[in-house]
Amino acid sequence: MIMLLSNLWTRIKKYKFIFITGWIIKFGITVFVIVQAACNDSYTPKPVAYHKINFPEKAYQTSNSNNCPFSFEYPAYTSIEQDSLFFNEKVENPCWMDIKFNDFKGVLHLSYKTIQQKDDFAKYVDDAHKLTFKHTIKAESIDEYQIENPNKVGGIIYEVGGDAASSVQFFLTDTNRHFLRGALYFSNTPNADSIAPVVKFVKEDMMHLIDTFVWE
Repeated sequence: MIMLLSNLWTRIKKYKFIFITGWIIKFGITVFVIVQAACNDSYTPKPVAYHKINFPEKAYQTSNSNNCPFSFEYPAYTSIEQDSLFFNEKVENPCWMDIKFNDFKGVLHLSYKTIQQKDDFAKYVDDAHKLTFKHTIKAESIDEYQIENPNKVGGIIYEVGGDAASSVQFFLTDTNRHFLRGALYFSNTPNADSIAPVVKFVKEDMMHLIDTFVWE
């Protein structure tokens, strides 16, 4: 009887070992298949997405510049405010103004100066150039183009690439009496990719302003 029980117990342990071993093998195979399948799947990260922007219809009106010696057409969906301070300092001329794109948190600063002395024109051009190239730390590129509108108003427009604070700047002049500089800024953190559609939209308005600009 003891011998019979001993043989039975030996057989039970043998079958138990075979069962457990088989279960472990099956489990290992299952894990291996899952890991292999996961490794073979190609992961494609989702591209960065930005909020859709609803732009207003293009519409323009003529500026009323309070006896300033120039006029232009500006977007009807913007507002013009006369500047009294510029970086907390009193402005040089009462014809300094801001065109505010409130829906986009943007502003186009316009600063006007009269050419009185022989060297004023060269100084103003040099100042405009230096102020634009102050953005070279963040800029990827700065391209400049000569411009002349149908009213014989000439100047230079600067396009600043990259995450610069101001992406478009320009100046207009008749070289002997008048000089006006413009600079576009946004109040949000500079990000060329996220604001690219807005810059494109606003730049069209800036070009319309330049094309319709006239000295009076």
